[in-house]
Amino acid sequence: MEMHGLVEVLFRTPHRAVLATVMEVEGHAYRKAGASMLLLENGSRYGSISPGCLESDLSDRVEGLLRSGGAEMVEYDMRPADDFSWGEAIGCGGMIRVLLEPVHGMLLHVLLEVKRRLDRGQEAGLLRSFVSSYTQAEYKLTEGEPNAAGDAAVLKMEDGVLRLVSSYTPRPRLLLFGASDDAVPVAELAQKSGFRVTVADWREGLCTSLRFPRASRVIGQPERIVERLQLTERDYVLIMSHHYPYDAKLLELLLPNQYKYVGVMGSISRTERLLGGRPAPDWLHYPVGLAIRAAGPEEIAISIAAQLIEVRRKSTEPRTEEWKGCESNGYLSRGRRGHKNGRFQAFHPPGRHWKIRRLRP
Repeated sequence: MEMHGLVEVLFRTPHRAVLATVMEVEGHAYRKAGASMLLLENGSRYGSISPGCLESDLSDRVEGLLRSGGAEMVEYDMRPADDFSWGEAIGCGGMIRVLLEPVHGMLLHVLLEVKRRLDRGQEAGLLRSFVSSYTQAEYKLTEGEPNAAGDAAVLKMEDGVLRLVSSYTPRPRLLLFGASDDAVPVAELAQKSGFRVTVADWREGLCTSLRFPRASRVIGQPERIVERLQLTERDYVLIMSHHYPYDAKLLELLLPNQYKYVGVMGSISRTERLLGGRPAPDWLHYPVGLAIRAAGPEEIAISIAAQLIEVRRKSTEPRTEEWKGCESNGYLSRGRRGHKNGRFQAFHPPGRHWKIRRLRP
């Protein structure tokens, strides 16, 4: 879950919250700098910054942070090459610095403005300036990075002041044209993958909140849908109404413009008939979805969601090192490992290299 989803949770929940943000990463890590998660006082967690091995330790800090009202910077160091005891438990081989901030006061105000920008489809940025310690920061709303591939952050020292510059991107919009039964799992998976889903159909009985509870809905024929939604080059479109005349009309309306992605459900020959001899632009994908031999609505939905993610991430800068991911057979809580039966036991292996530090700039 990226910041757009987190701020929606933040302003929906009655519970106090702590925002965890990855400030800096060295070596291999599950998430890059700028990744965030929300930790609520009732124990709920939204988003992630690890495969699950750091979240318990972070959750243990929430009560104290909400009580003190101050922020904290925590460093998780899992880099040693000879890390046999600890490395078997975590295996990331990286170092992560995480900023933990109770959400109140100026931070709450700035995050509300961030949400408003993201809801309008605009990028947003947050500048944190640490003058004396990580416990207090000055916050400033900024414009964000245009055309950024996702949430990101840069930590830098300027004029003796440590600054964390975060950029947030709005969830991309996906127009799903067609509300038949096979569109239901597509809408659900796309939403879980970080897309703002709008379902459009001319059949009111299919395009309902009961069938698509987390999507926006538009009723009408292709001309009205395109006019109302004002699609841009940043939007994604799936054509899957299974109604040849309407699919052809929507594709005709889309072809003169530029989009991030348009996928057409159906065979190659059917889509070529829809094109009517016109050349296919590079943003047009048919048949839709990745070629994983998908069968049935659920598998086809997975192949489509995977293709949407692939296109969305194409503009992401490649990692400078091969990503090996993280393998975890234990969950951490203040230097303890979760027992296989769910109870925590003391975990103090000799030569342990994992470190948690509260740092000052």
